[in-house]
Amino acid sequence: MIFFSETFGIRSLLTPARRLLELLFDYSIENRPVLFHVFSNGGVMLYRYIIEALHTHKSFKNIKVAGTIFDSAPGRRNLRGGLRALATVLVSTNVLLKYFLLLAFATTAVVLRILLYPLTRFIHESHYDALLKVPSRWPELYLYSQADAIIKASEVKHMVDARQQLGVSVKAVDFLDSAHVSHMRAYPTYYSNLCTTFLSDCVRGSPR
Repeated sequence: MIFFSETFGIRSLLTPARRLLELLFDYSIENRPVLFHVFSNGGVMLYRYIIEALHTHKSFKNIKVAGTIFDSAPGRRNLRGGLRALATVLVSTNVLLKYFLLLAFATTAVVLRILLYPLTRFIHESHYDALLKVPSRWPELYLYSQADAIIKASEVKHMVDARQQLGVSVKAVDFLDSAHVSHMRAYPTYYSNLCTTFLSDCVRGSPR
């Protein structure tokens, strides 16, 4: 599972990220503006490797990225939020297996991502810390909520401030009372308008 592999520092989403970029060439749209819409920390994990590939592989360097929308992300090493997210994924799993996996995940996360992180970050930096300083400079839109029980609003705000300090054009919208990845469900018209306006603004501007 991605939750475990990424916690252990196994870059399990690296290959899927590259394959996703290769699809742009398969459909002959590599020369058109691309907008990433990233949901929750699972999407952030994949996005982190997409950014790495865009800036390290010659075959991807000409892809024109217009911007990125983050929905309910990113979050730091939030153990409580991670457990809630994993519990949601395992909702239909056998009860004993579910709690065993939750305990295993919590133990691993505490040891590798909290207690030993000052050392393990040199081997596998957290996705949040990696995004704080990624070299991309295209516009970013952050959609989050104070009521999100998985991703803390303060962590999204910290990311917004850090990216702005690097000169990135950033917009952030707090939906205040909508749940995790439920902003569009709670405010469909407002959410759609925010995304379409952001997309239009990005396409008019520089692709990178």
